[in-house]
Amino acid sequence: MNTPRIAIVGGTGAVGRTLLHLLEERSFPLSGLRLMASERSAGTTVTALGLTTVVEDLATADFTGTDIAFFSAGTSLSARWAAKAAASGALVIDNTNAFRMDPDSPLVVPQVNGALLAERPVSGIVANPNCSTIPLVRLLRPMHEEYGLRQVTVATYQAASGGGQSGIEELRDGTRNVLAGLPAAAERFPEPLPFNVVPAIDRFQDDGFTLEEQKMRQESRRILGLPRLDLVATCVRVPVENGHSEAVVVDCERPVDVVALTKLFAAQPEAEVWTDRVPTPRTVTARPDHVHVGRVRVDPERPTRALFWLVADNLRIGAALNALQIAELVVAGGPTSAV
Repeated sequence: MNTPRIAIVGGTGAVGRTLLHLLEERSFPLSGLRLMASERSAGTTVTALGLTTVVEDLATADFTGTDIAFFSAGTSLSARWAAKAAASGALVIDNTNAFRMDPDSPLVVPQVNGALLAERPVSGIVANPNCSTIPLVRLLRPMHEEYGLRQVTVATYQAASGGGQSGIEELRDGTRNVLAGLPAAAERFPEPLPFNVVPAIDRFQDDGFTLEEQKMRQESRRILGLPRLDLVATCVRVPVENGHSEAVVVDCERPVDVVALTKLFAAQPEAEVWTDRVPTPRTVTARPDHVHVGRVRVDPERPTRALFWLVADNLRIGAALNALQIAELVVAGGPTSAV
């Protein structure tokens, strides 16, 4: 496992391409690379890591000999093929919703609960959390340890790239159309996104919440080990190409000191606190592998209530980087020798 053989399912999509960039940027040691996708993309070529790789058809691919398989091609494909890859001996790191609540597949954010990788999962699958959950729990964990979490209320402002490459293209094409006086399409999103905000991400549930909002609650509870955590979210799609933002209100068990909380956030790995400016999706691109925090404050009428604003690159921190950091722990034998 010092130089694993890697497969990326969905290597032609937005997250898959980001993962390829990160493998090169972070000098990830690998001895082989395979790319797989649906029949539509099979046969195309991708140049990355100094190699030109032909994309294989996932439906006929054999995972024998693969050490780590990243799945980023959608929930339905993961549900159908991830177990097959794991049965062939690969450690699957899945970036979809298919296994996040599976008790045999740990849901991992390395900075929060990486110790769960101490041994190979029963299923052979490690689930990668939702793109809006990952940066949030990285800040909630130290808050819980210091102050105790009573209630968390979140409003997200999620970029078009959360809808994949097709979401990015729909925003770009729609923006050009609107500026030209033409209608914008709404195929990837429920309403046209250019110059708009859409408070509906993923499908609606019977209780009126969306699946995205439900995922934030369920996943945060599982990652933090707080099965009864009171967390409620409103998830909104905004006309930003990349970079999710969140406005977070946390009610704690104990009073919060704003100076101490600011220092607590700044002490977290790969976190950056902004005090002289506010972080935005446009301003954080210089350090896309950090969770950026700003507007840290305490309610003057309720000292147990803290508020903050966070911004994170959803393609990296919210997806590909978290998945790769899981693999890095495995390869380095950090808290684990899972494979």
